Amino acid sequence: MKKSIRDDKQKYVKKLAATAEKAASDGSMKQLDDTTKKLAGKYSKPVKDKESRPITEIQQQRNRWVEYFEELLNRPAPLNSHTQTFLLMSPINERRNQDGHRTNQERESNRT
Repeated sequence: MKKSIRDDKQKYVKKLAATAEKAASDGSMKQLDDTTKKLAGKYSKPVKDKESRPITEIQQQRNRWVEYFEELLNRPAPLNSHTQTFLLMSPINERRNQDGHRTNQERESNRT
């Protein structure tokens, strides 16, 4: 099974390479660019450990993600969480809420 998957992938890559060569000889830059992007694949930054060294093993990368999210989600609650409440009830927001209850006629009379 693995061999057939590997063979299929190799055929796919060879076909893309042939398409890129044909596009280059024809001068079709858009098709060449699209094919090159497919061949290059999607770039993503490497996963790094706490000392900023790249991790190459897949299982170690998964373990690092688990460690990262455990640290992120198990943090204590912020001490200034009450500031969010004050932002919601600020005078500007209260005035906006009151404006929402006025009629269009009242708003127009206030403008003139």
